[in-house]
Amino acid sequence: MKELVFSILALGLIVSGGANQAFASKQAQTAQAVDKTAPSYDMKAQSIQDLQDMQKKYTSLAEAIPADKYAWRPGEGSRSVSELLLHVSAAGFGIPTMMGTAPAPDFKPDGFEKSTTDKAKIIEQVNKAFAYSIASVQAMTNADFANPQKKLGPDANSGDVVYILIADAHEHLGQFIAYARINGVIPPWTAAAMKKKAQLSP
Repeated sequence: MKELVFSILALGLIVSGGANQAFASKQAQTAQAVDKTAPSYDMKAQSIQDLQDMQKKYTSLAEAIPADKYAWRPGEGSRSVSELLLHVSAAGFGIPTMMGTAPAPDFKPDGFEKSTTDKAKIIEQVNKAFAYSIASVQAMTNADFANPQKKLGPDANSGDVVYILIADAHEHLGQFIAYARINGVIPPWTAAAMKKKAQLSP
């Protein structure tokens, strides 16, 4: 008897789940057909803000890491601190050109990641790369974000390139934070937040 009850309950759940899924799908299709509002998300403004915020984080953390740690790497085959920062800089110079932006005149990609271990020069390159990336996005009109970039895919556009630029920088920022913490360096923005919290504590 119990088995029969459980079987009926299970069948009911399956039927109910299928009905709910079909209902949700129909609702989504209806909403899509009815929604004629313009997008509320301003990708240009948000992208610029995001890049500016990351520039501050990269450079402040790069300043906080001692110069003698710039050759440090977590293991064989991994990028060193200097190589990581120059890799991020190379992406900042290179990715915008995927949507037709004129190349940065002084950037030479060959051997760039291993071109220097000098802390001051590397921070200078990080700042230049972010300035170039930000200027590239600032030069775009809202319509430019929809420009097709067929070489990236049949439905790809310049907005996708900007998305790649930002996602790549975020990915390596996480990596850079891990490098810093392994070497006993707390990110300056975290240290500031901790200090503020301590001051507010009774």
